[in-house]
Amino acid sequence: MTPGPMPPALPISGTRQIPLDLGHRSAMGEADFLVAPGNQDAVAWLDSWPDWPAPALVIFGPSGSGKSHLAQIWRARARANLLQVDDLRTDDLPDLLHPTRAAVLDGAQQVAGDPMLERALFHLYNLARDAGGHLLLLADKAPINWVLRLPDLRSRMLAAPAVGMATPDDALFMAVLVKLFVDRQIRVGEDVIVWLLTRTERSFANARRVVDRLDREALAAKKPITVRFCRQILGDSGESAWA
Repeated sequence: MTPGPMPPALPISGTRQIPLDLGHRSAMGEADFLVAPGNQDAVAWLDSWPDWPAPALVIFGPSGSGKSHLAQIWRARARANLLQVDDLRTDDLPDLLHPTRAAVLDGAQQVAGDPMLERALFHLYNLARDAGGHLLLLADKAPINWVLRLPDLRSRMLAAPAVGMATPDDALFMAVLVKLFVDRQIRVGEDVIVWLLTRTERSFANARRVVDRLDREALAAKKPITVRFCRQILGDSGESAWA
């Protein structure tokens, strides 16, 4: 997948603009997503569904890299179930794929070292394969770094395509913040974006929480969103933005 045309710079208050040198599109028609070097391979793989070369796809990366966001987009498209590792502790594994033969397993690397969970994931993989279904496995690290004791599961995980995602860099996180404000038709100064960039947790989910909170508080107080206002709402360190 190649990102679409580069959008123009998004306006902010004053005479300066923050350029968005990123491909922006509505990812798979379900939710807005900014495509950047750190996530474009994962987006391309999800776009190619259901034409995956294996029953499973592994997306790995640190917390805050956007794995969960992309998984939610794919879930909506595939109508997939969302599973946690403990859901594998069941005698009815086929139910986990019912009715659409698709599921997202969050924290998939947590099965490693637990014989029961490793066997369960092995059988779930085979069930998805035999039914023509698919598993999207989310993990912190690549399958080659999972310490799997079940040889058959290890061979399947290493054969499955795996794609990494990176934590948003400054350019991408700034673009996300600007876009979230613009989506709400809020004009903010570049100093606000820079202040938030250096004081908030670097994740897509947190960016949405912060902008939503500032929007609500500014509407209630009938004040513009300035650095001073951000300090009043979030604290000087910004820590209350994600506490």
